[in-house]
Amino acid sequence: MKNLTPLSRLLIALSTLLMVAAYFVPLWQILMWAPQYPEGLEMKIWINNITGDVKIISALNHYIGMRHIEVSMFPEFQYMIYIVGALIGVGLVTSFINRRSMVVIYTVLIVACGIGALVDFYMWGYDYGHNLDPTAPIVVPGMSYQPPLIGTKQLLNFTAFSGPDIGGWIFMAAGLLAVGTLGYEFYLSRKKS
Repeated sequence: MKNLTPLSRLLIALSTLLMVAAYFVPLWQILMWAPQYPEGLEMKIWINNITGDVKIISALNHYIGMRHIEVSMFPEFQYMIYIVGALIGVGLVTSFINRRSMVVIYTVLIVACGIGALVDFYMWGYDYGHNLDPTAPIVVPGMSYQPPLIGTKQLLNFTAFSGPDIGGWIFMAAGLLAVGTLGYEFYLSRKKS
């Protein structure tokens, strides 16, 4: 088992501590603009909550057959705090155990969690935007209203944007630090051999 360089241990510890921010700042944001809402509407997704103009967005969505948005419809909010806590734990153990194999495990876990979160969000958006109430006040045959996973999308007279909020960017930085540290360690091992 190869030991980590002091720099690698510091970078993994920094990556781990960055993720603590997930408990205090929003991870994702959905913003919407329309002629009747030029100032825009926002929805912030936190580790275990949704804030912002949720009631207004939910009421507007209901006209086109979408379900009302409620925290209870997201089972992920029940266990996300534990997943992030486990990642933080693995990261701290990695920096203390001082083994390259642990950096591989930590990096794989953080990347897998990021991919899993995006897939989960896409699947939720697909279900939310496609399974519409056929008795809704506004029905456009063949139209679905899946919000964008990342980026901007036109949904009737609304322009919707979806993307990372401050916590999401911090998570990406934590992941990049882990991937960069792993790459650095592999580079050092090849250089020595």
